[in-house]
This record gives sequence, structure tokens and C-alpha cells, in this order.
Amino acid sequence: MSMRRSGLLLPGLLLAGCIAVPAADPGDGKPPSSPPPVREVRVDTTDAAKALAYYAQVRQLTGTELAREQDAARRELARVRSEANRVRYALLLTLPGTPAVEEARVPELLEPVTRSSDSELRGLALLMTAFMQEQRRLETSAQGLQQKLDALLTLERSMTGRDGGATRKK
Repeated sequence: MSMRRSGLLLPGLLLAGCIAVPAADPGDGKPPSSPPPVREVRVDTTDAAKALAYYAQVRQLTGTELAREQDAARRELARVRSEANRVRYALLLTLPGTPAVEEARVPELLEPVTRSSDSELRGLALLMTAFMQEQRRLETSAQGLQQKLDALLTLERSMTGRDGGATRKK
């Protein structure tokens, strides 16, 4: 073996020793699964952190204070249609006790923020939109289940000729 080849072989062997060895077969015939690599996500959180701190504060408001804050945020959004104002108002609309009609506006309200690829608030807006869409899907599913339950109760009543279905113990 020449010196040149051995000079290339030694670093190659050293590098080969640094390669991770896959885990042993678990015995179920499936290849071992490894979690996908975690990529570091670089996020400028200044605006998002401010929005979340604001949300933590407004959660503490009483009903009348919250109504005033929602009205003030709505007026500020009408005056200045910034991404921060959109997110602020959308956060207020996601608080418990907000009418469902208002909650349904959140994805529409955040749509310009979710489209903007350079927005610092895009990630938060995407999260809020996905959350609201999932909540709406679950509510629709629950309504469908309630309708099926009501139909079954009606069927049971008609079959038994009783108002309450099965007899109840007192």
C-alpha cells in the first residue's frame, strides 16, 4: 500500500468511527424509528412576547373592563390596521365569554398576518387561526352528535310509547 493511499485511508477510518450506529432491531420486524431531527427555529419574539403578555393581562379583567378593552381594541384597529392591532383584537376575541359570532371572525381578522412571511407575529397568528378552526370543527362535531342523540331519544320514545324512555328508579 502506498503512503498516499494510507494517508487517505486513515482519515476515512477515523471518520467512519464517528458515524452513529443505528439502534438494534426491536424484534418486531419493523425498522427502528428515530425521532426527526429538531431544527433550531430562530424567532424574533419581541412583538409575539408583547402580545402574549397583553393576553395574560386581559385575562384578569372583569366583564365590563373586558368589554371596554374589546371596544378600545376594535376602534384602534379601525384607526390603524397594523398587524399588532389585528393580533391584539383577535386575542381579545378568543377569551372565554366572547360570543361565538365574534370568535368566528378571528381567522378572517388574522388572514393578512398569516400571509405575511416576514411578520414577527405570523407564527402566533397561524397558531391562533389553527386553534380557532379546530375549536369550530369540534363544536360542529358536538352539534352533530347532539342531533344524533336527540334523534335516538325521539325514536326510543316513539317505540316505547313513553315520554321518558326507560323507567327510572325513584
